[in-house]
Amino acid sequence: MAGEGKKRIVKDYDALPEEIVNQVKLTYPYGFADNLITYLNKEGKKVSALPFETDEIYYLIRMSQIEAERIIEEDDDYDEDGNLKDEFTESFDGIDSDEGDSSDEVVRKPKRTEEEEEDVEDDEED
Repeated sequence: MAGEGKKRIVKDYDALPEEIVNQVKLTYPYGFADNLITYLNKEGKKVSALPFETDEIYYLIRMSQIEAERIIEEDDDYDEDGNLKDEFTESFDGIDSDEGDSSDEVVRKPKRTEEEEEDVEDDEED
């Protein structure tokens, strides 16, 4: 099971800490829209989200297809074609994920089933 034993959080992109946003960008250098998954939330409503995982937390970052495209269009770290700019990537080249605290290491996992989504914590107060 993906993210087994990890804290699971559903959160809006705008509510994420900057360090997580930067990791998300590095994980999805060609944009978010093609990587969205859908699942049923606690109320049985269909929700789309971007999956993102660190060593300690499995995030589902709530966003629609339109929001995913808008975020990339408005982000200066992405070029006109929706690709992460080399300058952004290069600013992280000197960071070695094998050194220090490994909790920042990014791990992508496959799509989870609806059953697995049932125990995801919905973090709406942020």
